[in-house]
Amino acid sequence: MFVKNVMINLKKYSFLLQQLVSRDFKVKYKRSVLGIVWSLLYPILTMVVMAIVFSNVFKFSTPGVNYLAYLLSGLVMFNYFSEASNLAMSSVVGSFSLLNKIYIPKYIFPLSKCLFVGINFLLTLVPLYIVLFATGTGVNIYHVLLPYAFICLFMFTLGMGFILSAVSVFLRDMFYIYGIVVMMWTYLTPIMYDIKMINVSLQPWLKLNPMYHYINFAREIILYGRIPQPFTWITCIISSVFVLIVGIVVFKKTQDKFIYYV
Repeated sequence: MFVKNVMINLKKYSFLLQQLVSRDFKVKYKRSVLGIVWSLLYPILTMVVMAIVFSNVFKFSTPGVNYLAYLLSGLVMFNYFSEASNLAMSSVVGSFSLLNKIYIPKYIFPLSKCLFVGINFLLTLVPLYIVLFATGTGVNIYHVLLPYAFICLFMFTLGMGFILSAVSVFLRDMFYIYGIVVMMWTYLTPIMYDIKMINVSLQPWLKLNPMYHYINFAREIILYGRIPQPFTWITCIISSVFVLIVGIVVFKKTQDKFIYYV
């Protein structure tokens, strides 16, 4: 019943959803000389800085694959999660004036943020593929499987967005707490380093991180040219669906109280 109501509301409020996404684009690139080009430059510039630091200073390497391709393939996916979840967290609180005037399904706001960043994410795939060709990594037929990882990542991020946006209404400290959490999450996810560099006894703990599996799924295809193991497929979908369901339940149970706190 809930899913049916959501689908009806999405159709009913599709124009509003489009306008919210469009507004985010206009606000982000307002008075920006390069505009949307920053979506292409940012991952490249970040990759260059991180590559210099981690490959030259800390001597990180990834045997058998190009380090730049390894780094950027993880970076673009984690950047999507980080930016989308952060924006989704403040989406309800930031829309207080609109919520006070008219009735709008509140889940529209975190959803619009995840979609907005998702469009930017698709743009960041352009520099990723430029790096893949420039480094000789190239592409293979298994790249058609990548949308599976992207969809799982989107569902996981949306679920986290629902949870964070609901909690932040009642606990404004969450904006500061989550910044620290994301910073720790970044270093606990094998983005800059190969998980094989970590002590064997610690590797199972790092693999409890869903972001590891989404990134690993993509890297198996992009870097190694092979189909991910069945365990990776199952882990990706189970973790994403689980977090999405938890997020929906938390958001649904708390949304009627938002008006008293925002």
